[in-house]
Amino acid sequence: MKKGKDQYSIPVTSIRSGKGEAVCNDVFYYTNQIVNIIMVGEPHSEDWVLIDAGMPNSGQEIQNAAEKRFGKNNPPKAIILTHSHFDHVGSIIHLLNVWNTPVYAHPLEFLYLTGEKRYPKPDDSVEGGLLAKLSSIYPIEPINIKCRLKELPEDGSIPELPEWKWYHVPGHSPGQIALFREKDRFLIAGDAFITVKQDSLYRVLIQKKGIYGPPVYLTTNWERAQQSVEKLQQLDPDKVIAGHGEYMQGTDLREGLFELVKNFEKDAVPSHGKFVKNEGNRNSG
Repeated sequence: MKKGKDQYSIPVTSIRSGKGEAVCNDVFYYTNQIVNIIMVGEPHSEDWVLIDAGMPNSGQEIQNAAEKRFGKNNPPKAIILTHSHFDHVGSIIHLLNVWNTPVYAHPLEFLYLTGEKRYPKPDDSVEGGLLAKLSSIYPIEPINIKCRLKELPEDGSIPELPEWKWYHVPGHSPGQIALFREKDRFLIAGDAFITVKQDSLYRVLIQKKGIYGPPVYLTTNWERAQQSVEKLQQLDPDKVIAGHGEYMQGTDLREGLFELVKNFEKDAVPSHGKFVKNEGNRNSG
């Protein structure tokens, strides 16, 4: 296994960093700087799954959070990746060196997880705040976890999570997925949409809630990103943990998602940028 050549710490954080919250008896999320990782399983259960692997150089922090909830020497049954951007796989090498655990992802993400291809450079010219301007320093080199990597089943099932289904929601990345549990309409959205305005450093710092499109500087296909948000709205979720921002539920979630779908081109798609229609290759993601 091998880290990307540019896997270094990124100097951004939020007021939620280092905090975890159980939003129901078997779903817990932990904020690592500006990104959420999710642990599905009841406390101290041996049957739990980790979703995403946080920021670079945060492996011990994530391991400590997992041990606090599930106990020591109790690795997850599986790690599920919503996608492979640096802030979702940043500490996976550390974790796999500690845990003998398989990793599941969509096959369209495999090139970025087997050392074969790097992501496109973030668009730091896109409209947005300081986080967009900083995006040129974000890691894009691929990692290599080929020896642990497995494809998600084509039928939408998720290994070790029998109540959950995965949905392909590309746009932000080619093989991004979301996870959904029908019985309580719980959605784990990845970065298909997020609950903080990610291009606003102030809102990221204070974690002001809302429903927003995917991070603008890393989204390479806005047409597919819009289709993905529409797909997730059709699931009619009642609860959501997104890759960035706080947990949301109920009316605030439904109304916010409705408004995002209704006004996606106006509110989510940047007015200019290399991945925006007529200004770049909109079909690259």
